[in-house]
Amino acid sequence: MPRLNHRTILVLGLSLLVTACAGARRAPMTSPTVADVPLGTRRVISGATGQTVPFAEMADAAAKVDVVYFGEQHDDEETHRVELALLSAIGERRTKVVLSLEMFERDVQPVLDSYLAGRIGEAEFREQSRPWPNYGADYRPMLELARAKGWPVIAANVPRRLASMVSRRGLAVLDSLPPADRAFTARDNDCPKDQYYRKFVDVMGGGHGGAASGGGAAGMDAMMDQFYQAQCIKDETMAESIVAARAKAGNDAIVVHVTGAFHSDDALGTVSRVTRRVPGVKTLVVSAVPTADPANEPATEYLSRGQFIIFALRIRP
Repeated sequence: MPRLNHRTILVLGLSLLVTACAGARRAPMTSPTVADVPLGTRRVISGATGQTVPFAEMADAAAKVDVVYFGEQHDDEETHRVELALLSAIGERRTKVVLSLEMFERDVQPVLDSYLAGRIGEAEFREQSRPWPNYGADYRPMLELARAKGWPVIAANVPRRLASMVSRRGLAVLDSLPPADRAFTARDNDCPKDQYYRKFVDVMGGGHGGAASGGGAAGMDAMMDQFYQAQCIKDETMAESIVAARAKAGNDAIVVHVTGAFHSDDALGTVSRVTRRVPGVKTLVVSAVPTADPANEPATEYLSRGQFIIFALRIRP
């Protein structure tokens, strides 16, 4: 990958923090079933065998664990259809379900709870909860399914403004936050330079040494580290939210966490941080891969991402 300049890395870093996708507005999905969707539209792959498997096999496996992570590409239409179907299928197999969403931030949890309880209407909810631009088409169907079923929904993510502060000043900035803001971030944060860090640096451009405005290679390294710390605070906060939600719902509950695939692929990111908090927790990772040809997309390079890989028809270029 070619070296990136200071400005390019800054833009990429901010794009990782501000993950809401503008996307074209689409009509909301109305059906949570995919049993009859043709193979050419989506294909489910077992990460263990590399073989194509029925959707029901994935749903059965998902329903047997404590936490399911659905790693999505935020602006992919078919991916959202399949994740809605999987959520519905899990609900048919488990009595107690909790829906956890990266797309809502912790400080709007009271607004979300008020909407789920019927104390406020949808217009007020959407006005106060900062939904992503593609909420209506892509996330509303899941939230409305949870609302109809009486399932809790968790606004799992750290407020973007706080993650942005970490991206500029590092994790140390958490110590200076007012108690009310500090409560919106994970209490315990660990940000080692491990496999996840190396993956993050690679995605951000890797090999970024050389002169650049703002301090040369050392300055670039420091900036990369702060962007990574902002990534970590998102993962740590979502992990803490997931653990707290399951503890509140009871050990017989299943949490379905919908997130960007980078946060869950290879059982890194949020997944590893939940496991650190609850050793022995049973997890299942689903990773969606939009492609122009789901039926024939080679699977080998994707198998490590999760127990199941979904090749979803990319409708938009």
